[in-house]
Amino acid sequence: MARYVTCVSRSDVADGWRDRRSDGGIVVDVASGAVVASGLSMPHSPRLHNGRLWLLNSGEGQFGWVDVATGVFTEVAFCPGYARGLAFAGRYAVIGLSLARETRTFQGLGLDRRLAEKDAVARCGLLVVDIQTGEAVEWVWIEGLVHELYDAAVLPGVTCPSLIGLKGSEVLRVLSVDDPAVG
Repeated sequence: MARYVTCVSRSDVADGWRDRRSDGGIVVDVASGAVVASGLSMPHSPRLHNGRLWLLNSGEGQFGWVDVATGVFTEVAFCPGYARGLAFAGRYAVIGLSLARETRTFQGLGLDRRLAEKDAVARCGLLVVDIQTGEAVEWVWIEGLVHELYDAAVLPGVTCPSLIGLKGSEVLRVLSVDDPAVG
């Protein structure tokens, strides 16, 4: 069961969240129903790791953590893209980044301003951040047909992962042989 969830806003009217994308985001404690943080911009992917509640303040391009006692969000790193999806491997966070859709959902957010201030463009891919220093230590940019990622995962012990699409012809050519030595 989820411990914390994020919401773009408190609105309960059709499309009401769109008017509060920049500052209406909240984090809710599922067990109590209490709002533990507010004033966020399109928060996403709350995760508990090493005793902290980490999340993506996506509309501002921020990765950080929330002090659930005070509701204060502390930025650890800037994310050059719309951040969705968060996983951890020890002291490293793996963050999914997307290009913004050409709709009003993603337009006019603080992320646009911050990208301009840094003379940067939004990216689609994975960003690896050292949570102790806030430094981006690795990244993988994805170009071409893929513009959005919705989650990120860490696969412990996997050294040579691969991915195939379900619509292409390559799925018909995949052959998997179990190694009896691995058992």
